[in-house]
Amino acid sequence: MTTGASDGDSLRLTAKVFSDIERRDYDQAEFRQAVHEVLESLEPALERHSEYLDSRVLERLCEPERQIIFRVPWTDDSGDIQVNRGFRVEFNSALGPYKGGLRFHPSVDLGIIKFLGFEQTLKNALTGLPIGGGKGGSDFDPKGRSDAEVMRFCQSFMTELHRHIGEYTDVPAGDIGVGRREIGYLFGQYKRITNRYESGVLTGKGLNWGGSQVRTEATGYGTVYFVNEMLNEGGNGFDGRRVVVSGSGNVAIYAAQKAAELGGTVVSMSDSGGYIVDEAGIDVDVIREIKEARSGRIKEYADRVGRAKHVDGGSIWDVPCDIALPCATQNELDRRSAETLVGNGVVAVGEGANMPTTPAALKVFSDAGVAFGPGKAANAGGVATSGLEMQQNASRDSWHFDYTDRRLAEIMADIHTMCRETAESYGAPGNYVLGANIAGFIKVADSMRDLGVI
Repeated sequence: MTTGASDGDSLRLTAKVFSDIERRDYDQAEFRQAVHEVLESLEPALERHSEYLDSRVLERLCEPERQIIFRVPWTDDSGDIQVNRGFRVEFNSALGPYKGGLRFHPSVDLGIIKFLGFEQTLKNALTGLPIGGGKGGSDFDPKGRSDAEVMRFCQSFMTELHRHIGEYTDVPAGDIGVGRREIGYLFGQYKRITNRYESGVLTGKGLNWGGSQVRTEATGYGTVYFVNEMLNEGGNGFDGRRVVVSGSGNVAIYAAQKAAELGGTVVSMSDSGGYIVDEAGIDVDVIREIKEARSGRIKEYADRVGRAKHVDGGSIWDVPCDIALPCATQNELDRRSAETLVGNGVVAVGEGANMPTTPAALKVFSDAGVAFGPGKAANAGGVATSGLEMQQNASRDSWHFDYTDRRLAEIMADIHTMCRETAESYGAPGNYVLGANIAGFIKVADSMRDLGVI
């Protein structure tokens, strides 16, 4: 039964929930930021649906079902023993097995993993696939490590992780620092320990041993598909638009590729050393060769393509553009950068990374009427295609690239429609942040209520 709640009831509850999180998770800034943004968006839904208040769904949703921290000892090529910390946060399984990537990066700690797992729960709900939310990783840095060192680390990591995962329990994938190489080493150790070829236990696998076509491209492609849907609301897509894409990793590369295919001109990309500007349009094949084949630095692009220039440091958001695609990392786009983008005439922003836009920057975009695709909607293409990979593994099937790409485009269009219609139904047309948060929340919350207090 649906009944209304007073404004005061919903405000008091969300304030109490966030106050408890501030007290208990005071050292987890990214997690608190993610929760606060969602709770602010949910107030209209809570006013309309008091059953969520009565069953304390918010309190349960904001607390992970399980948090696993473990030691990862391994031996480097010099014979020295190294020790890292491993994490897996199994956040919510109301919709299906936990699903979310593994991140290997020095910045990884429990707060980062909790923020990613919380976002993943709502993101996965938006895909329409039967998957819950989780996230994991380690403070191990694969950069500069040999293949043998990465293999030994992955084997040690999986030696502990294997007891917590399974195709009906928890299905990890890749993220920053975890690509096809790492997934291969992880799956090999899982198979060795369990004596089972349970290919559905990990996604992002190699194509010749259970992987899905389009999985490599999926997050970048999906971000562009979502932004294109937003732009088409006004009758114009990417055609003839200037595009800036931060980052030059997997997501950024394939976002740039798809934006160019749809008629956009990608004029700038970046890495931690600075950014390049190519007014004629960046040659993505050159970027792929530099980054994917040789793990080089993006400044090499300017050395090879004479018309391009490289800017050391600085902000890529100073480059004028119509469409901005932040695809690097969390909180990379701040208020000053947002003001610069708005001043230069940006019309749309799509988050290819997880929470790359600060709350202050988001307000700038909102006040200026810039179409904004939040990460939990705009970058859901990666996990959506992971879900398609799970379907193929379960049926012992393999789909062609074009078919899988069409499925991805359909899912992203459906996510856009769901976010748009939800925002409109709550009196906030065009507010994709509110639409994504409420649509994802309601799906998870209803399922949690159906399953009882567990």
